[in-house]
Amino acid sequence: MSDPRNVAHNKKVKQEKAHHETAAGAGANPKKKRGKTPGDEKGAAAGTPAPVEVAKVEGAPGELEKSQTVLSKLKEMEFHSRANIETLAALSLTIEDELKQKEFSEPVGALYSAQDDFHTKIAALIQSYEAKCESLKPSA
Repeated sequence: MSDPRNVAHNKKVKQEKAHHETAAGAGANPKKKRGKTPGDEKGAAAGTPAPVEVAKVEGAPGELEKSQTVLSKLKEMEFHSRANIETLAALSLTIEDELKQKEFSEPVGALYSAQDDFHTKIAALIQSYEAKCESLKPSA
């Protein structure tokens, strides 16, 4: 019932999610520190420019983090798409060669073709979305 590849993938996905959550949490802490640092200073002149800077910093990372979440989900879909292609290929062989159920080979082949087309399109989308995420990263 449980394919070792699926178990390994689930473990990897959990690790990546934990990593992304940790990275997102670490990214949030410096923002808080930046926000608190000007407040800790007693000078009014030092506190005035800081909120403008904090607003700029908080705007872009929020979009970046959300975009990275979307990218992560797209990559997960791509992984499952690849797994579906492998499963359909195995099913096709079983239906045609072992079970000799030729009437089902064409519908399974159509599913395989549709899944392959989906996989190709999502891979292209991932590449362009990765470029978008890179453009959202701060240059500093």
